[in-house]
Amino acid sequence: MLLKGDVAIHAPRKKVWDFLTDPNQIGQCLPGIEKIETIEEMKRYHGVVSVGLGSVKARFSGEVDILELDEPNRAKLKAHGTATGSAADALSEMSLTDGPDDSTLVHWTADINVSGQLASLVSRLMVPVSQKLAGVFYDEVRKRIETADASV
Repeated sequence: MLLKGDVAIHAPRKKVWDFLTDPNQIGQCLPGIEKIETIEEMKRYHGVVSVGLGSVKARFSGEVDILELDEPNRAKLKAHGTATGSAADALSEMSLTDGPDDSTLVHWTADINVSGQLASLVSRLMVPVSQKLAGVFYDEVRKRIETADASV
């Protein structure tokens, strides 16, 4: 499934970039995140996340590899995780551009493939729930960056 969206954040691009490439910061915004560990700084991370799709819950454990970083313009990453009887792979990209009034526009895509039991049980819920979780994530990112920016 391919998910995508655009988010306007009222903060300079460097500040948005620094936030979105800091696993400790984004970890506070991800719904269901249980832990994030650095394996290799700015290259590889390990994480555990719990996801609920309707009445079905899955706890994924996996790794995120940073494939490309072009500060403060673009980033690309891939993730692979497993849960009991299921697996998920994702390829995600974000690009940052300057918006009006010192704001930043974030364009993001995520190509996600889920296989196994989870996919067979809740396939029709995956796109709407995943899009909703992405919205929750980016709303929290925007709120945290803009709040931090206002308190400076």
